[in-house]
Amino acid sequence: MDHNRIPKTVRQTYGVDDLSTAPSFAGGFINFGHWQGIDLADPTPEDRVHSQEQLYRRVLREFPEPREHLRLAEVGCGRGLGAALALREFRFAAVTGVDIHPDQIERARAVNARALATYPDRLAYTLGAADELPFSDGYLDGVFSVEAAQHFRELTGFAHESARVLRPGGRLVVTTFFTAPGDDAVERLKIMLASFADGLDIAHPLDDFALDLVRAGFTDVATTSIGADVWPGLDRYLADTVPPAHWTRHFITAWRDGLIDYHIVTTTRA
Repeated sequence: MDHNRIPKTVRQTYGVDDLSTAPSFAGGFINFGHWQGIDLADPTPEDRVHSQEQLYRRVLREFPEPREHLRLAEVGCGRGLGAALALREFRFAAVTGVDIHPDQIERARAVNARALATYPDRLAYTLGAADELPFSDGYLDGVFSVEAAQHFRELTGFAHESARVLRPGGRLVVTTFFTAPGDDAVERLKIMLASFADGLDIAHPLDDFALDLVRAGFTDVATTSIGADVWPGLDRYLADTVPPAHWTRHFITAWRDGLIDYHIVTTTRA
């Protein structure tokens, strides 16, 4: 893996800065959370972690039962807590967390040392890129990615690599925030959200990704908006953890303006 492939902002954010330490994430997981059923009157750090775990559960329930014989990979695993949750709660045969950032893989192995010792043949963390996955053709039964694809420079390679490593009938499940089409939407997002302005996040229209999947050999592409269970809860928690004028408070505005939304995308390898 050529570490020079890691974009500068991604290298900084998930390296020296270690985004997981930001108060808005409450430690460990790094996603915006699925807040359904959580009391937003006075959300606690424990509620915040619960929201992030719930987002993983929402994704992992998209894999059919029985799950005991399924080999999965998570693309963009970060600190690896989601991959460990997948193995622990959903009893998959094996889960491999893949991340392009060596610091994240090092953290994942350290944070999940006990789980790795308990399941030495079923849980692993390894370097790899979304368009260069470290698996042979047709090796996996499932691939999932939780709030990582917004960092991928393009999604076409990710779609084709996922198709390559999945067996026929294998399942791909991706959740992240996608953007409205058009240059105007991109420019507005760059003004509102620093992560788009500095290149940490890339504007990926949902319809473009769906087309990439079909062209890569996937079928039955389905997209589900879960924005109503993401943005209000996230913004309510941010209200207590970041200054009122901080740019992250603009995510909910971008959602309300139709510039961005959170989706789950599911599809099957033909």
